[in-house]
Amino acid sequence: MKIATKRAVVASAAILLTALTLTACSNGSGSSSNNTADAGKAKIGLLLPDSVTARYEAADKPYFEAKVKELCSGCQVLYANADGDASKQQQQAESMLTQGVKVLVLDPFDGEAAASIVGEAKAKNIPVISYDRLINSKDLNYYISFDNEKVGQLQAQALVDKLKKDGVAAGSGILMVNGSPTDNNATQFKKGAHSVIDSSGFKVLAEYDTPGWDPAKAQDWVSGQVSQFKNQIKGVYAANDGTGGGAIAAMKAANLSPLPPVTGQDAELAGIQRILAGDQYMTVYKALKPEAEKAATLAIALTKGQKPSEQTTEVDTAGGAKIASILLTPVAVTADNIESTVVKDEFYGSDSASKICTADYKAACDKYGIK
Repeated sequence: MKIATKRAVVASAAILLTALTLTACSNGSGSSSNNTADAGKAKIGLLLPDSVTARYEAADKPYFEAKVKELCSGCQVLYANADGDASKQQQQAESMLTQGVKVLVLDPFDGEAAASIVGEAKAKNIPVISYDRLINSKDLNYYISFDNEKVGQLQAQALVDKLKKDGVAAGSGILMVNGSPTDNNATQFKKGAHSVIDSSGFKVLAEYDTPGWDPAKAQDWVSGQVSQFKNQIKGVYAANDGTGGGAIAAMKAANLSPLPPVTGQDAELAGIQRILAGDQYMTVYKALKPEAEKAATLAIALTKGQKPSEQTTEVDTAGGAKIASILLTPVAVTADNIESTVVKDEFYGSDSASKICTADYKAACDKYGIK
């Protein structure tokens, strides 16, 4: 009886050890919860920052979802938009973690506040991809975006070149309508822009960091500057098409004539049409489909415990942490190359040209060969 009892205890211990080993494996980052079988029905969280920027709902979300479906028909994308509220985004992320997502793809409304989301995800062994905007956290797994200082340089160089081409005198004034102070990308855009403008011979009359990228707030601020500086304003650096549209609306309302050249970013349909109308000078085209698809491809790889097949570089967070990153190349767009960029890439779908070239813009489309 003693020998039998001893054998039973040993057998029970072996079974328990095996169970504990399997349980431990299932909780690790390279775990069986991330194996191919489970990955085939994984939940992936996509968190976007606001609704005032058209690209998120119109491009990033559908491109991301379509690529996930293509790569993993059984996977589910849990989606939420923070509507410009960092606290709301925190709650959305926590809800997704509770629902068992295997990866978070997070475009932060506030890159500092979102660090707490990354911390909570890490505690659950859930990898986080910082999408488009960089989160200030050393615990990020990957970052996917564009070379954002380059974006600012492209905007500012286009503006400076235009002013010089038009014979605007050195020392003339520029307004700078920057992006949101809570967005790390906006800081990089501004840095890139200043690297060009500060040595251009033109002076910055005033500049403004637009809360939440809100076009209405940009418009209000520019209205005040027009009242103060009037025709001293020879150019407007606007960090994206939304703030650029706000600036243009303010100057039109004040009957400022001629309108000075205005920059933008994101190649929003309204921005492209303003370029054709002559109200906005340029935008920066960022191929959002490749960005979203690369994020989706990486997210699927992470559900399987794999590393990205894409070559990565390193980007420093504001805190100095080095994050493995995939960076895409932005392109400056004026009326002359709309056809070879946004139309060629079917940025607004297969009918991009017809969406751009409505009745009000048909003559300009004909002029610039957009068809």
